[in-house]
Amino acid sequence: MITSRALALMLCISTLVSMTSCYEDDDPIVDPTPSSITLKCVKPDYLKAGDKVALISPSYYTPMENVEKTAEVLRSWGLEPVVGANVGKIEVGRYAGTIAERVSDIRWALSDPSIKAIICNRGGYGTIQLIDQLTLKELAASPKWLVGFSDISTLHGLFTRAGVMSIHGTMSSFLAKGGTDATSTLMRDILLGRIPTYNLPAHPQNIIGKAEGILVGGNICTYVPNLGTQADATAGKDLILFIEEVEESMHNIDRQFQILQMNGVLDRCKGVILGEFTDCGTEFTYESVEAMLHEYLVAYHIPVLCGYPGGHGDVNLPLVMGAPVTIDVRNDGATLTFNIEGTPQIVNTADITAPVTSLASRLVLAGKREVE
Repeated sequence: MITSRALALMLCISTLVSMTSCYEDDDPIVDPTPSSITLKCVKPDYLKAGDKVALISPSYYTPMENVEKTAEVLRSWGLEPVVGANVGKIEVGRYAGTIAERVSDIRWALSDPSIKAIICNRGGYGTIQLIDQLTLKELAASPKWLVGFSDISTLHGLFTRAGVMSIHGTMSSFLAKGGTDATSTLMRDILLGRIPTYNLPAHPQNIIGKAEGILVGGNICTYVPNLGTQADATAGKDLILFIEEVEESMHNIDRQFQILQMNGVLDRCKGVILGEFTDCGTEFTYESVEAMLHEYLVAYHIPVLCGYPGGHGDVNLPLVMGAPVTIDVRNDGATLTFNIEGTPQIVNTADITAPVTSLASRLVLAGKREVE
């Protein structure tokens, strides 16, 4: 005879079995520690003579004189510049228009099939405001080259997460100087399908080794706040992480690096490239920012390539973000190779010097921070 207590126990067990079966069949349990994202980016088509290039301002305002001079440079390269409708606007004294206006210019450049590449006029600040305004689907719908650096690191993260390669390279505030220096012409070369392999001299903070991975990163104080968003390319696995910075204290660079470590980003890195740390603080007694970061990176047993001339210095050699790359760091120097289709060219970075600009040109560019 089944007692009421036994019946209740049987009903309880039956319910538990039924619930377990339901979860197994219909609602798979979510892994609380999901694996990293696999990044795989397509290469936009290279440009040819006569192709249209959009000039937009997603961050801070750029003087129209710089935009017009950049347009002249693009024409000298055989390309046709087209200026975004909202370029030249100023919002609250700094932004290049409202959020809606800046997003509108990005959407126009992405959706217009005649536009083959997009060059940002400058960085500064503001792209973090655009992360939730854009979708990865619309970025992926019509792959085309995006060019910029500094605050544009946010857009590089979005493009990489959308599966589209982009170019960490110079912008209008620098191109307006004439466009004949290596910083500018190498960016032009990538747009046209000539892909550099960079040979770099030895650096005292290098860590020897060879690694392959997907190139992500940029300005560290720009992309670290994007962790956990759809612009976070560091959520991927098998990374080659690029880091550069300008006018930041050592302790703030250390803070951003700690955040990367605590979020497991360094555990997902196959290698690291340290670029320029221009006018950064010296409040600690480290020999350099590279020396400070070296102390952390040595524990990861991955190759570290230091002294890459990319960032906010006078020489800012372009990088293809989202591309599979190989770094080979040796005692006698290092090599950075982009493993993508194109016409190869060898670039010895030690042979490249900073461009000489006149005082008048510097005044036109309205100060050092305008090169962002």
